[in-house]
Amino acid sequence: MKPSIWAALSALLALILFTPTASLACACGCDVFDVGTSSLFPSTHGGGGVFAEYDYMDQTHNWSGTIGSHSVNNDDKEIRSNFFLVGAEYMFHCGFGLMVEAPVTERYFRTDDGGTLDSFNHTAFGDLRIMGNYTGFSKDMSSGIMFGVKLPTGDWRYPGFDRDTEIGSGSTDLLLGAYHHGPVGSTDNWTYFAQVLLQAPMAYQGGYRPGTDVNGAFGVYYGPFSLDKDKLKISPLLQLIASSRTRDGGVNADPPDSGYERVLLSPGVQIDTGVVRLYADVELPVYQRVNGQQLTAPVLTKFIVSKSF
Repeated sequence: MKPSIWAALSALLALILFTPTASLACACGCDVFDVGTSSLFPSTHGGGGVFAEYDYMDQTHNWSGTIGSHSVNNDDKEIRSNFFLVGAEYMFHCGFGLMVEAPVTERYFRTDDGGTLDSFNHTAFGDLRIMGNYTGFSKDMSSGIMFGVKLPTGDWRYPGFDRDTEIGSGSTDLLLGAYHHGPVGSTDNWTYFAQVLLQAPMAYQGGYRPGTDVNGAFGVYYGPFSLDKDKLKISPLLQLIASSRTRDGGVNADPPDSGYERVLLSPGVQIDTGVVRLYADVELPVYQRVNGQQLTAPVLTKFIVSKSF
């Protein structure tokens, strides 16, 4: 089977926004949604598409180093985030592609402020991303590079939120990455894919510089299984996602309680109806090491619906 995957790149949605309160912090960890997802690699023909994505993460577990830590060690108690994203991309016949993503985030934040539990809810537009990619290294377009920018369009001034819990980071970030996919051995039943993405802040404001993120994914998928006279195709997949983030900086950051490394195991499924393509996965941490005290999520979920034209 040759991959019939149309969209370039994966949803580049803000993954790592750490959340300190005074000297304690909560790890948001959102850029993990930016990599993997084999359903969003470019197709071997020109054309465009649109897609919508929903991601969910509820950070309730306090963590320190490589083990859990009691909640009394962190003033922050919960960060629950619903991420909504719409995007469009177009692949030109010369091997170049362009993608734009517009996110909206709804976030609930609960923290202990001097013995009083305060909670805050906020929904706002996030940081716009503009990405280009090039896949002309081979005829099958199996390898590509990604390049682009994240703009500071998101709200980073909402009262009650710390700078690293804000929906927008306030920074302008450089995005660089690469990907590759191909058959496993001589069989057409299995296909592997790999992707890596760097997000590095180039300019920042308000005394907060987010850490530099590196996220990578490696996975395999099988099939597709054809149902309903080939109108419905199903492809199960399994991937490992690795993330690393350096400490935040600036007078409004909390360097001791920011930065981490982690690995997630992510089973998923892709369904092609012939009209639209559906994708869903869950992402389960199998290893994580955080600096200081940070909130983590026991599970993350992702859903994508896409249509090419």
